[in-house]
Amino acid sequence: MIKFFLGAIIALAVIGGAIRFHSDEHSWQFIIHKQEALHSVQNGAIRIYKIVEQLFSNSDISDSSSILVEED
Repeated sequence: MIKFFLGAIIALAVIGGAIRFHSDEHSWQFIIHKQEALHSVQNGAIRIYKIVEQLFSNSDISDSSSILVEED
């Protein structure tokens, strides 16, 4: 479960442009911008939350379902 969350955080940071790869003839470098990574993860989490919220608010499950309680 922890690996999934770490993977999601890294994916959001990569998509947001916080992690960059730079190479030349002698070395390879991963450049991580901390502030951009933080903002990328926060914005991505907010977007995912809003998408999930819209999916549940637009569903007819809550409107069409009813609970019946019968006593003997």
